[in-house]
Amino acid sequence: MLIKALKGKIHRATVTATKVDYPGSVGIDTDLLEAAGILPYEAILIANVTNGSRVETYVVPAPAGSGDIEILGAAAKKFSPGDIVIFMNFAWYTPEEAAKLKPKVVVPDEHNKIPLG
Repeated sequence: MLIKALKGKIHRATVTATKVDYPGSVGIDTDLLEAAGILPYEAILIANVTNGSRVETYVVPAPAGSGDIEILGAAAKKFSPGDIVIFMNFAWYTPEEAAKLKPKVVVPDEHNKIPLG
């Protein structure tokens, strides 16, 4: 048996842009992706803290250090610039792996930068 559990999370980032006319996905600053252990094109669940919406999509990398959090495609209808969001990434683990699991969690500042220290 395998258990689906949290692998990585970016907690309380701020949406910087929405673009409906795009094939779909979410662009996230590469620095945040790497810190949370999320790979480009992996599936991700987005929870909109501001309005309660949840959307599943995939990640495309945005330039490192940009602070970009861009909701793209149809999902953009459920988000607005300035919304606070949580990105969650999951993986399948054996019970033994899950018992030792320590998900990577990143809490960016208000500019979507990783705080020092």
